[in-house]
Amino acid sequence: MLVYSLEAGEGDAGKRLDVFLAAATEDLTRSYVQKLIGEEMVTVNGQKVRSSHRVKPGDLIRFQVPVPEETVIKPEPIPLDVYYEDSDVIVINKPRGMVVHPAPGNYSGTLVNALLHHCRDLSGIGGVMRPGIVHRLDKDTSGLIMAAKNDIAHVSLSRQLKDRSIERRYQALVHGQVRKQSGIINAPIGRDLNNRQKMAVTPGSGKDAVTKYRVLGRYSDYTFLELKLETGRTHQIRVHLSFIGHPVVDDPKYGASRSHFGLEGQFLHAVALGFRHPRTGAYLEYESPLPRVLSDILQNLTPESPAKRHQ
Repeated sequence: MLVYSLEAGEGDAGKRLDVFLAAATEDLTRSYVQKLIGEEMVTVNGQKVRSSHRVKPGDLIRFQVPVPEETVIKPEPIPLDVYYEDSDVIVINKPRGMVVHPAPGNYSGTLVNALLHHCRDLSGIGGVMRPGIVHRLDKDTSGLIMAAKNDIAHVSLSRQLKDRSIERRYQALVHGQVRKQSGIINAPIGRDLNNRQKMAVTPGSGKDAVTKYRVLGRYSDYTFLELKLETGRTHQIRVHLSFIGHPVVDDPKYGASRSHFGLEGQFLHAVALGFRHPRTGAYLEYESPLPRVLSDILQNLTPESPAKRHQ
């Protein structure tokens, strides 16, 4: 049994316990959290409570989760958009809404389930729950992601991530006008001290995080950006853009509380992925166009007028 502890922050005041835990852990679904609470595996300040319990700042929430390795992850015949594949590596164009790997309460419908059916052979370094997974994309972030088919490939790709030699470019629509045509956001990221469900820029305590950006298009109330990751912190692009006052459109965690275009999740797409092949050393790079649901939004926006741009 795995035991976790979380402390509620000021931003968590009044939230239902099940909603708080599901958001704070991300990998646990709300229904699974409710199941844990019903089985008395969750306490607040040492007391057993109901799912509807309202969280207060400073509350200490402890919960137990069965060890994931006890669960067998099953292959599932989920269609995959394969951009490249050989005996060492596979590059997938992940759709919006797909979770990358299983987690307690969410053991099916993930990219890993699909890969197990498609590949049969995946690196075991990531363990039972994350076979072959070298890096992640958030559930509602679409685009290119790679997986390793053997441990040698996994080690090579992981090393490239660590030494920042992998090319990862994203496209995002953000609120407001980003005035500079290009720039660098260099701000450390760590757990938000006031809201444990989120990451935040945390000077002095966070991990080094660098995101480069350039403007691809300007619209009346929005800016379309290309972003390049120099590091790979949790929610890095979303946190950095929110930090500079231009959150990603329809980001439910770091943006406005309401949806502007009816999207279920942020307007963020992993458009390019480049790396050196773990066996041959050849450089490979692939690009994926914006999903139709995102490109349609761009086409319907009003471009910013040149006069307004130079005001």
